[in-house]
Amino acid sequence: MAGGMVVQGRELSAGDIGQIQGLLAEHPGWGRTRLSEELCRRWDWRNARGRIKDMAARALLLKLERAGHLRLPQRRRKSTNGLRNRNAPLVAHATAPICCALRELRPLALSVVDPNSEDLRLFNCLLSRYHYLGHRNTVGENIRYLVRDRAGRPVGCALFGSAAWKCAARDAWIGWDRGRFRGACYQAANWVRLGPTQGRTRNDRERSIRTSVKDVYLYPLIKDFRRELCAC
Repeated sequence: MAGGMVVQGRELSAGDIGQIQGLLAEHPGWGRTRLSEELCRRWDWRNARGRIKDMAARALLLKLERAGHLRLPQRRRKSTNGLRNRNAPLVAHATAPICCALRELRPLALSVVDPNSEDLRLFNCLLSRYHYLGHRNTVGENIRYLVRDRAGRPVGCALFGSAAWKCAARDAWIGWDRGRFRGACYQAANWVRLGPTQGRTRNDRERSIRTSVKDVYLYPLIKDFRRELCAC
């Protein structure tokens, strides 16, 4: 690879590719999951909640393999995508037609559907059977609501998901460049940008681990935060 390339939103150099190839050579017994997790830790690749971006790392490795830059170990188990995309199982619920005015169903109860709850199984069942597009799974951050009438019968579902962070056709049509969202969520919440990091991690005692440069933001709790920070 002569120059750099961008994969999964990360800028990769020849040194980065070499680091992955080195891990594969040094640890032939590692599986794909172990490799992606180690890569996230070495690059300090985490989401806003501090969790390693394991799935993004796996996608990055697969794309590098397709491009011929490396060869990944064989899968040790089948992909779970088939299980995620199967139709939701049937959950018993009231199916008799409701023929009355809305005021006769009030008060309506709106509840958040918690993960791994009975309501989640009912929600998936209702959406997959009654929505014209069907429903199999959700992607990214989302929140679900279930609406019941005064008798406890489900009368509505609402699913809100996050917008696509990147969509080439949409971005080109609007005229957005790659840096359009840099710090956007922090700016909206009144965070202040302090500057970039030096591309090192706290575990880099020997100055040998190269990580991506990141922007550092500060959330001021008082108006004269600059004076307080510079007082010493």
